[in-house]
Amino acid sequence: MNSLSLKASPSSPGRASASPAPKISFVSLGCPKALVDSERIISRLRAEGYELSKSHQGAEAVIVNTCGFLDSAKAESLAAIGQASAENGKVIVTGCMGAEPDAILEQFPAIRWISGPQDFPSIIRAVHEAVPPPHDPFLDLLPPQGIKLTPRHYAYLKIAEGCNNRCSFCIIPKLRGDLVSREAADILREAEKLVGAGVKELLVISQDTSAYGLDLNYAESAFRERPVRAKFLDLARELGQLGVWVRLHYVYPYPHVDEVIELMAEGTILPYLDIPFQHASPKILSAMRRPGGTEKVLERIARWRAACPDLTVRSTFIVGFPGETEEDFALLLDWLNEAKIDRAGAFKYEPVKGAAANDLGLPPVAPEVQDSRYKRFMEHCQTISARKLKDKVGKRLAVIIDQAGPREAIGRSKGDAPEIDGKVHIASRRPLRQGDIVTVKIDGADAYDLQGTAI
Repeated sequence: MNSLSLKASPSSPGRASASPAPKISFVSLGCPKALVDSERIISRLRAEGYELSKSHQGAEAVIVNTCGFLDSAKAESLAAIGQASAENGKVIVTGCMGAEPDAILEQFPAIRWISGPQDFPSIIRAVHEAVPPPHDPFLDLLPPQGIKLTPRHYAYLKIAEGCNNRCSFCIIPKLRGDLVSREAADILREAEKLVGAGVKELLVISQDTSAYGLDLNYAESAFRERPVRAKFLDLARELGQLGVWVRLHYVYPYPHVDEVIELMAEGTILPYLDIPFQHASPKILSAMRRPGGTEKVLERIARWRAACPDLTVRSTFIVGFPGETEEDFALLLDWLNEAKIDRAGAFKYEPVKGAAANDLGLPPVAPEVQDSRYKRFMEHCQTISARKLKDKVGKRLAVIIDQAGPREAIGRSKGDAPEIDGKVHIASRRPLRQGDIVTVKIDGADAYDLQGTAI
């Protein structure tokens, strides 16, 4: 959970101080896609002259951007709403859980403002109703790139909303709707502003990044006086021309994903693919309504690595899905041995209300079995990761600095995304700054992280 605060811009010299700007407290929950929504809301509020408060008690109202993907996420959202209600009283709820207002009103009937995801006008109207915006035509409180909630050197770039897939465990299409892509030129202009503001790494996100542009029929739009198609490959190529790291997240394994490997091999974008494979048992994948053909997937991964030897493949999996037997789980572990996924994470299946998986009639996996399989999965992947990272010892890697110090720093290689992957712990004879990209000689490795010396 992120409680956010920003300082107001100072008054212009020679001008009498205006009345204090109204303050809003903000809680942002959920995934990076929700974080981007929070950035857009905050950018609009700052443009209108609002400040963000460091506490609920010191605010005129509290906005809670909720997550509703899993029951545990809903519980966290309800807890945040409860805290805001107790400490402030004027609570504005938005985000995925806002698409199901009855669950919120059942516990907090006094809440007056609830909206679903991406309903930005409703949120702003609710803020206006809670506390009118200040009128201050002399100040420009919004930088060209908007307000970002990430460190200055990296930013999430959301290219689409919604999803056309109907995975049986997922309710995101019910909450956020079908795929709605942004024009390529609009995305590229935003990316250009971010780079101009000092961003060194763009993390491309959506619910289904590789489906980008399908709803637009891959229509062209003008960027820098030339047409650019709204297509996964074209957009990746254009972003790679901006001179910063470009990292692709949430990539559904469509056949055309093969095309971007060439861009990775030539250094246009980072050699990194985040593909949520979810499982390897054909039976479980069918029940999940996910693509099967796991043998073909292994062949594709082998081709990708042959074309781009430095490729890092990250993935997430679900253990304990209804009907998963010990045989299915053993098949998953065997598949992981073959695939050698560089960065793997797992979730224990949760029966989310409204998900089609609840109606499949498959036997649930007992919680204690889920716990055991989750532990075995993570230990299995830890062994694979340790083996792969050991192969990097002695190599020289480009590393972006996240935490700087006079003699030590922490950064990430091209194979590591912020928050979810490993780190590189760096010894240096010179001071390093956040956002620097430096060459590091790798001296050691463990299961998740690397250690090295800046050159």
